[in-house]
Amino acid sequence: MVKKDQGLFEVTNNIHIFRNQKVMFDRDLAELYGVEIRSINQAVKRNLDRFPSDFCFKLNFSELAEYKSQSVISEAISTRKGVTPTVFTEQGAYALSFVLRSPKAVEMAYSLQELSLT
Repeated sequence: MVKKDQGLFEVTNNIHIFRNQKVMFDRDLAELYGVEIRSINQAVKRNLDRFPSDFCFKLNFSELAEYKSQSVISEAISTRKGVTPTVFTEQGAYALSFVLRSPKAVEMAYSLQELSLT
């Protein structure tokens, strides 16, 4: 039970609001799923049909700058080589957990499902 509660805490603690949607940063999902950010980017590129714009989107520089100005942990979120982060909605994070195929991603998919049911 503690492991399940910890997973839910990790998910809820990393939810942000952009464009009036609850989203998670690619780096947070990479950490939760036990993969590198580039693995997430590759998975999305290889499965574009599974990631419509309401599942994930790139932040623009002004959104990122506004977030950084309001966030205490802004140093953790930055552009990587001039590329803004991708954010995932609940549906996108769930879809991502299945295309990554890592054991931790599948485990976290269940936490995401639990979260949506509460």
